[in-house]
Amino acid sequence: MEVDKYGPVVKMGAGYELRFEDDSDFEESYQHRAKNELGETPERRAEALEQLRRLIREEKKLYLPTDESTELYLLAFLRVCKFYPESAFKRVKCLYKLRQKNPKYCNDLLPTLEKNVFEQNILTVLPSRDQHGRRILITECGQRWKVKDCSLTEIFRGVELVIEAAILEPRTQVSGTVLLVDFAGLTINHVWQFTPNFAKMVLDWIQYSMPARLKEVHIINQPYIFNMVFAVFKPFMQEKLRNRMLLHGYDHKSLLAHLDAKCLPTKYGGLMDIETDQGIELWNLLCYYEDNYKVTNEFGYKKKK
Repeated sequence: MEVDKYGPVVKMGAGYELRFEDDSDFEESYQHRAKNELGETPERRAEALEQLRRLIREEKKLYLPTDESTELYLLAFLRVCKFYPESAFKRVKCLYKLRQKNPKYCNDLLPTLEKNVFEQNILTVLPSRDQHGRRILITECGQRWKVKDCSLTEIFRGVELVIEAAILEPRTQVSGTVLLVDFAGLTINHVWQFTPNFAKMVLDWIQYSMPARLKEVHIINQPYIFNMVFAVFKPFMQEKLRNRMLLHGYDHKSLLAHLDAKCLPTKYGGLMDIETDQGIELWNLLCYYEDNYKVTNEFGYKKKK
């Protein structure tokens, strides 16, 4: 990880750079998407922000500042809910109640405390967005996941850290995210790590709490025993998410029918000549924003005395 005049950056392969964008303005194509898909206009944005702030202030047991410092964060909730303040507020409450109920997965969520999962090279954020402007996260939950070295809890906490950085990117708020899960090398020992309680918690986070537009989930290189993992998650999965989940097996052409080759590594049939082995570089990038995580870690429902 380097820091140039534009901020921290991870160099990935020849000519590829990963950086989290923090500029509030975005190109005309994103402005059109925000208006057409989310109903966003300057007037509606201002009105919805004020209504959401009022609702948060009225929730006395919830600590979440409503000044300008959290505007981009609150916009993430509004954009995922297409600027309906009541729906956004419901999502805010769901998120912080989930965090309160699941401290093992959600408390003290700081990059410096989660180095191990990134050392395993299980998580990769691709440097290029897809053809729809969406941010792509890869999780490799097979060969690279050594259960004795890294827990499922650590993997989920790592995903949370990445998503928390991505949701503060205006382009990601508007266009959404894509999750690519590589199950090559999945074994029965991996399968045993997935419990119904974990599956329900994860899907409650994705479907009702996470302030991000998860547009597609691509499952690739999955062996037959993946069906056992899917069976654990299926009872808690809403139809909307099921319809966005695509299983490709070992068929790269099937994956490329949905994601442009220009934004995918060569090992998935793409044209991007990069390796997915720069987990520590990604960790260093997240650590650059440690102070931001410390601030957001304080948000939530007040502990009962």
